[in-house]
Amino acid sequence: MEHATLQTADVSLHWVRAGAGPDIVWCPGGDQTGEEWEEQFGFFSDYRCTSFDPRGAGRTVSHRPPPWPIATYAEDVAALIREACNPPVVIVGLSMGALIVQEMLLAWPELVRLGIAMGTSGAKGGFIAEWEDAEIRFREAGHRLPPDFALAHYALLMYPSEVLGDNEMWEKCKPVVAAAYAERDGDMLAAQWQACLDYSAMDRLAGCTRPLHVIGFDQDMQTPPARGRLVAEAAADGHFHLLKGLGHCSLFRHRPEVVARKIREIITS
Repeated sequence: MEHATLQTADVSLHWVRAGAGPDIVWCPGGDQTGEEWEEQFGFFSDYRCTSFDPRGAGRTVSHRPPPWPIATYAEDVAALIREACNPPVVIVGLSMGALIVQEMLLAWPELVRLGIAMGTSGAKGGFIAEWEDAEIRFREAGHRLPPDFALAHYALLMYPSEVLGDNEMWEKCKPVVAAAYAERDGDMLAAQWQACLDYSAMDRLAGCTRPLHVIGFDQDMQTPPARGRLVAEAAADGHFHLLKGLGHCSLFRHRPEVVARKIREIITS
């Protein structure tokens, strides 16, 4: 995997790349880095796959402090595409990365051929809003979760019962949870999650000029698929796909091949 840094006046953006062919840009979720997409890079070696560390995670260094709204993350991605890709590209994202996908289609349509947003939502409300707000306030108050407790806490939001009930599968997936949360900087978590809590493109998606494919996971406790369906229905050229038996992060270690198969189906169709 190739590593590089994009330098702008605003950010030193760490990015990674593998493969050769048409461009796919993969947008990480909150608390994750570009290298988390390595499994998917392997399924798409016939494409040139690029990802990055969003501000607040990994080796990217922001030259200004938060807040960083989703529009700022999209500006970073637009700069990366112009610098390192041959647009228009396919852009894929999970969770916070799926919000970046929505914003890219709306603000930078000339850079994007189509977008795939996984585990996404529109305007936050109800349980999702209350939970995200509680996480943010907890971190802003200076609290932190001990690594073992963080592992148990976030695993419930990332993986379905199939993983949690199978010791071997849990050992396989546990490093993904630990990498994101065991030693997470509370201020950076709060900054990323606040961007997600504040974002909604629901009133603009009717004017989206690029296809938006939303993939929901029917065991997703973090972003229930009904929320993603609303996003697809709001988009001018929106499409909703439901994958059964998968949780929010099942594309990492759990059932990556199932997600890759659906992504390829969307791209090639």
